[in-house]
Amino acid sequence: MTERRPGHWPVDEPVTLDSADQGGAYMQRAAERALHEMVLDSIRHDLQQQPTPLSVLTAARSWCTRITAAADEIAREKRKAA
Repeated sequence: MTERRPGHWPVDEPVTLDSADQGGAYMQRAAERALHEMVLDSIRHDLQQQPTPLSVLTAARSWCTRITAAADEIAREKRKAA
């Protein structure tokens, strides 16, 4: 293993997309990351539209509540399916 230089990824050797990604895992990770970024950007945009600091915090709590409720519902469905 080569010595890692500051600011560089800790990889043994450079790779190409073809050699590093036999099953499309790189593209899948990139798509998942893009989806997460879009969702977070949407939430951030909603929060930035709030007129006051208090309404920002209220909207954030609302997002958290809705996300948690969705997670609970999805987990419940997955438990039933298992």
